[in-house]
Amino acid sequence: MEKGIDTFLEFLARQKGCSPNTIAAYRNDLNQLMTYVEVERAKGMVKLSSELFKSYLLNLKEKGYSPATAARKVASAKSFFKFMVNSGKLKENPAQNIVSPRVSKHLPKFLSSSEYNRLLAVPQKGSTPEAKRDVVMLELLYATGLRASELVSLNVEDIDLERSCVHCAHGSSKRRIPFDYHINQLLRDFLQNDRLDLLYDEKEEALFLNRRGGRLTRQGFWQIVKNYASKAGLGAKVTPHTLRHSFALHKLQSGADLQSVQRILGHAYISSTRIYKQPRLLIEVIK
Repeated sequence: MEKGIDTFLEFLARQKGCSPNTIAAYRNDLNQLMTYVEVERAKGMVKLSSELFKSYLLNLKEKGYSPATAARKVASAKSFFKFMVNSGKLKENPAQNIVSPRVSKHLPKFLSSSEYNRLLAVPQKGSTPEAKRDVVMLELLYATGLRASELVSLNVEDIDLERSCVHCAHGSSKRRIPFDYHINQLLRDFLQNDRLDLLYDEKEEALFLNRRGGRLTRQGFWQIVKNYASKAGLGAKVTPHTLRHSFALHKLQSGADLQSVQRILGHAYISSTRIYKQPRLLIEVIK
């Protein structure tokens, strides 16, 4: 089973373009399942079957895993065994008919246009290089739906002003995200002026720099957003991911189709994007 897991993870990385974090999650889930199977076999229990898999689910429940975590582990196992069947290493999928634990889906938090403007107004009042940088970061995030980790990982060469797009890599997958004239002008001015005020080493490739001239970290940006949210009176409602949610909702509300939003966000599965189609969200986002 261990060799099969390694082959499956290699398939996810090379063929599916899954990120290192996704691969790590699959590895953890499947290694846990493998350990359980090996222990049960050592006890002289039945061979790998749907009954053994049901007992594994019961074991997860007894260990206190949340329904969401258990459901993820079930999904990992189903994907793995489906791969094993498709590649001819197994005759049948022992997890095929297993029902995943019911998970109550929490609707994503988002900002209305007026709330976003309140957030943006805080750094817009500043005159420091950091404040000007932060305006560009918030505007770019809100206009493209990038993940915070993707935003801080951008290099200068990832910005294509001629084609008005940003080139983004997430794991082994790459995508190109367009932006409008307003963002183009913001980035053009930032690259020609404000970024240079934070630059100490001309060899530095990072687009967004901290006050020491190095790449701004994800944690640093998260704290920046939280501070601005507090000053704007938005409190704990806002994180960098809130802006990503807001982007997706506004795109769908404006008439974009689900598949195009999925491609822009870089979701591997359409189910991850479909949550933004909740009717109540699409109504509330225009308030």
